[in-house]
Amino acid sequence: MRDRGSPRTTDRRVVATGIDALCAHGRDWELTFHQIASGTPAFGEVGRFATEGRRVHRAALLDGAGSLLAELAGSVGRALAQAGLTAAERAGCPLLLAAHSNETTEQGPLSSALAARTGLAGTERIYTTACVAASTAVADAAARIAAGQLERIVVAAGYLVEPVQFALFDAGRALSRDGRMRPFSRDRQGVLLGDGVAAVVLEAAAGARSRGGRALAEVAGWGRAGDAYHVVRPDPGGSGLARAITAALDRAAVAPAEVGYVNANANGSALGDPSEVAALRAVFGERLAAVPVSSTKGAHGHALEASALLELVVTIEALACGILPVQAGFGSAEPQFADLDLVLNAPRPSRTGYALSLNSAFGGANTALLVGAV
Repeated sequence: MRDRGSPRTTDRRVVATGIDALCAHGRDWELTFHQIASGTPAFGEVGRFATEGRRVHRAALLDGAGSLLAELAGSVGRALAQAGLTAAERAGCPLLLAAHSNETTEQGPLSSALAARTGLAGTERIYTTACVAASTAVADAAARIAAGQLERIVVAAGYLVEPVQFALFDAGRALSRDGRMRPFSRDRQGVLLGDGVAAVVLEAAAGARSRGGRALAEVAGWGRAGDAYHVVRPDPGGSGLARAITAALDRAAVAPAEVGYVNANANGSALGDPSEVAALRAVFGERLAAVPVSSTKGAHGHALEASALLELVVTIEALACGILPVQAGFGSAEPQFADLDLVLNAPRPSRTGYALSLNSAFGGANTALLVGAV
């Protein structure tokens, strides 16, 4: 079903006041964003674990990565610092966590330890719904803030490439056979995995303003929809994703013509990329040729449960900097995507007011987050 919801009111606008992300490019977010925006791929040979017997041996790994708890705590801490929350404000702020890990600590499960290390009230929910886990968490957080249930929530997400999921993707022939990731390209052969950790502080705009917090972007709309087509194959017509996008736009009362960038889900799969383009055509119609599109997975890889939050942070930064990320890894043009305005060759200057960050997962789950510039 389509996630309709009610249009947000002026008093309960939802804004991001703190963001952070890391991936194989590094932990310095400013430098990392410009690496992603310039389309620099971060893939290399996997040295973290043995890949003998696998078809593919490449991924995007962060050099010197610590435990998932350590990386998450660092990212959440940096986002909280940027938001300028006091210890008391942190203590009343819950955490929503999207993570793929069975890591345990002396303080108990990863979720409990993370909240304790960062001074947050505790972890209210843990999301494990694969590629839409983090975007579902963001939608839930934004909905609760917009409804007046909470003033602020921290959403965090993390995945560090590990042998089990790597083996499953390899055995399922989902990984790119030649070790290159080329979203939207005619010669695409599949996905490559990548490390990703991100954190976002979401608040009611009025509350953030009253405490002197600075809004970095508005989470203006969100939508979720399932296509119920196949266990692992997307609906070729992109029906679920199209409904999710429409729901996000409707919630924000924003017309498709106002959207100036799409950070696409595209991961270089043979079936997924065309399905997403079909969804975009359904929403934007003939105007699609005027909407810049790129998928940043071509630079940082697919971080599973963390991908959606990493990509949301990229989208927020793109609006704030006025720079649209280039389509990394692009190879030969795909004739069936001729109506796409892909950002190629170099990052594109833009001062658009709204951008979409899209994600889809196995099982037909689709999410759309509409980001507004402030």
